[in-house]
Amino acid sequence: MTPAISIRNLCKTYDSGFQALRNVDLDIRRGEIFALLGPNGAGKTTLIGIVCGIVRPTAGTVLADGHDVVRDYRAARSKIGLVPQELATETFETVWAALRFSRGLFGKPPDPAHLERVLRDLSLWDKRDTRISQLSGGMKRRVLIAKALAHEPSILFLDEPTAGVDVELRRDMWDMVRRLREHGVTIILTTHYIEEAEQMADRIGIINRGELLLVEETATLMRQLGKKQLLLTLQSPLAEVPERLADLPLELTEGGEQLVFTFDSQRERTGIASLLKRLQDEGIAFRDLHSRESSLEEIFVDLVRAGR
Repeated sequence: MTPAISIRNLCKTYDSGFQALRNVDLDIRRGEIFALLGPNGAGKTTLIGIVCGIVRPTAGTVLADGHDVVRDYRAARSKIGLVPQELATETFETVWAALRFSRGLFGKPPDPAHLERVLRDLSLWDKRDTRISQLSGGMKRRVLIAKALAHEPSILFLDEPTAGVDVELRRDMWDMVRRLREHGVTIILTTHYIEEAEQMADRIGIINRGELLLVEETATLMRQLGKKQLLLTLQSPLAEVPERLADLPLELTEGGEQLVFTFDSQRERTGIASLLKRLQDEGIAFRDLHSRESSLEEIFVDLVRAGR
């Protein structure tokens, strides 16, 4: 199946000499939720800007639904909806007028029924005749999403969509995203809430300093790169890890009251049995132990550090 978005050898160098993107290759599948993660300045917004036709690439090609975003800009852009991070909205027009205008920009015929569905999905129907300037920040964020969906795009970009919004809007938004995917819409999101990416995304891409470090299925990423830890709560605090245990991946936390042992759960021998025996030989007793898996946030931080 042809990818929804196909990116090859994409580079962007600004007039200042800053290289925002370096030879990015990426295919985004039709109907998937793809999360693009990276620290501030990593190149996420530049990448989105190029795909959406806002920023011109220095080199490389981008196809959106088979259309080149530079040579066939109008056709490519008609396939894309963009929810920007900034809350820049036309302040004096009504919500309904803003949606009609957004739909008309793409040459779409009037379809009040579609616009009504969008507004109802975003709990905006009761605000359709309200001027945008009179809405709260959360409601303005909903309007941005509604405008992006007005022309029925097959690809939707969400750039930090839940930044600064309340829990209710965040929940409504992700419910809507799931419904859109069920109808075949491809969704690309950037977010600082890494737990959202872990819960929502089919695949995750991690970018840093303009380079795509990794693209992987979310479940596979967690399984391959996620570490497990054994947390042992000691009966008596330690001042430091004993020298005879220095060869083990042990860390002392909680004021010396907890030992943390990091291991690879994919290996046949995790080292736990050996650890417990050596603790016994050292006379170190514990009153509780439990394991935990590393979070996507910890994986992300490790990857970014390794890529520096």
